[in-house]
Amino acid sequence: MSGQKKSIRSRIQTYGSNLSSMIIPNLGAFIAWGILTAIAVPTQMELFTNFISPMLNYLLPLLIGFTGGRLLHDFRGGVVGAVATMGVIVAADIPMFIGAMIMGPLGGLAIKKFDQIFEGKIKSGFELLVNNFSAGIIGAILALFGSIAIGPLVSAFTKVLGAGVDFLVSHGLLPLVSIFIEPGKVMFLNNAINQGILNPIASSQIEETGKSILYLLEANPGPGLGILLAFMLFGKGATKASAYGAGIIHFIGGIHEIYFPYVLMKPLLIVAAILGGMTGIFTLTIFDAGLVSVASPGSIISILLMTASDSYIGVILSVLFATAVSFAVASVILKFDKKGDNEDLAEASKKMEAIKGKKSSVVSGLSNSGQIENNNAAMDFGNVKHIIFACDAGLGSSAMGASLVKKKLKAAGHGEITVKNIAISNLPTEADIIFTHKELTDRAKAKQPDAYHVSIDNFLNSPSYDEVVEKIKNAGSSDSEHKINEILTEDNIKLSGEARDKEQAIAEAGRILVERGYVSEDYVEKMFEREKTVSTYMGNLLAIPHGTDNAKEEVYKSGLAIVIYDDPIDWDGNEVRLVIGIAGKGNEHLELLSSIATSCSELENVEQLMKIKNKKDVIAFFSEEE
Repeated sequence: MSGQKKSIRSRIQTYGSNLSSMIIPNLGAFIAWGILTAIAVPTQMELFTNFISPMLNYLLPLLIGFTGGRLLHDFRGGVVGAVATMGVIVAADIPMFIGAMIMGPLGGLAIKKFDQIFEGKIKSGFELLVNNFSAGIIGAILALFGSIAIGPLVSAFTKVLGAGVDFLVSHGLLPLVSIFIEPGKVMFLNNAINQGILNPIASSQIEETGKSILYLLEANPGPGLGILLAFMLFGKGATKASAYGAGIIHFIGGIHEIYFPYVLMKPLLIVAAILGGMTGIFTLTIFDAGLVSVASPGSIISILLMTASDSYIGVILSVLFATAVSFAVASVILKFDKKGDNEDLAEASKKMEAIKGKKSSVVSGLSNSGQIENNNAAMDFGNVKHIIFACDAGLGSSAMGASLVKKKLKAAGHGEITVKNIAISNLPTEADIIFTHKELTDRAKAKQPDAYHVSIDNFLNSPSYDEVVEKIKNAGSSDSEHKINEILTEDNIKLSGEARDKEQAIAEAGRILVERGYVSEDYVEKMFEREKTVSTYMGNLLAIPHGTDNAKEEVYKSGLAIVIYDDPIDWDGNEVRLVIGIAGKGNEHLELLSSIATSCSELENVEQLMKIKNKKDVIAFFSEEE
């Protein structure tokens, strides 16, 4: 049963992440529309009112549809996704955000499947014609389908949800939604709540009233701020010390994830969050207050910028009252907590599992714990190029963690390593190390199983940061100790090369280096540049093509590509039967050349290598000579 619950929660998280991946890249457009709306509603100036409906009904849904399609099949998927979205737009008289979230990915998926089916089957010269017409035809069909089927369904669904909200508001029951919203936030379901339910309904209300209370149901920073203030006064040890910085990050920076670990540490605090959220919503309903657009991140600054002109008092009081109630309840809980800051973390985890019906996360900042989980025990920290921080939406907590590690790496003399934060649904294939919260690590592993995964509890204060930086620092100090047999695999070896001249041989070795992930495509061009300057023929039937000195940035990690030829290749008037493409990281370049020279210093050794018909024996040859 617990496995089923975990699966359901994971699916909801994935759903919310996918939705946020379509919304977050377009937040700038939402903010622009919100600013224009904030000016248009009170002034009724035609210059500003002319923007409201076209942007809401056309621009924003089309951007969402394009982004959703592009996530599945790049720009081509985006185009078809946007065309398909137009179908639901023309079929409804409400903003089609939900329709765009359906049709955009559907368009991207449809054109992706088409391209997979016809890959390699289109005659040369007809590619552009087929690509354009296929995108146009598929887009037109999906647009008609969206107009006839999806649009009316989404309209009906949205109206039902809207009627439900109206019912709750008219009967004074809207504050009760905090019972679902606040626990959902702590369980990292906030994106599904916001993008899948609240924001689409809110956009419909904007056209009618010019504002919506729904934009602030989940974004109100008051409940979290109250809990952090309680820890500042009644917390102990690390909890009290870290709460001050967390409060600033939460309230000013808008990164609400920062207070989730405090609630996870003492699950009873969810009561404080719920009551605080209910108070904030109740205040908004009394003052009929609301925002004009999405406030993201949930900073008090962005909230005030998106506040409707007649709602400042209500919005400010909702934040203050939510903070006060949350603080009062959390203070009582902390004050009468007999275990205090010395509570056993394992026991706290079990208690939270009983409350939530799932495995808990424990605060590393409080317990000084962190866990490194990797799927590749042979991780080479000396060749780390890309470190990724992934969270559900790619903002907030992951941005904070990335900033901290970037500073630590720079201080350790490794500022050249790229550190980025990104949504977990958009994990890049080149990621070497991936940091995620424990709740999201399994999803990250499923998307990038070959990366080195670091699972943490607290993005603000994880000892795993220093552990990883130290491993990179130590590995960098011993780069010259790498040996050929540590980077040479069977996949790097080709026993019967296909090239017939020098240029083809360089390209063949370079292609292996690229396909194995050692270098970029540009590195192969640098190999040709080097050959034009100085011949890489070494004697003894051997050539070692490699990049120029300025090609180091194109090397991801040290690697070899060995190609053996049955017939000699003319290499500037010399016979070559052994081509070793090489890519060296830092000083490893010289180390690898030295090792190869030792192995091939005698012609009889190279001739012996030519007779080998097994890749394992080739690896053994270089290892023994070494």
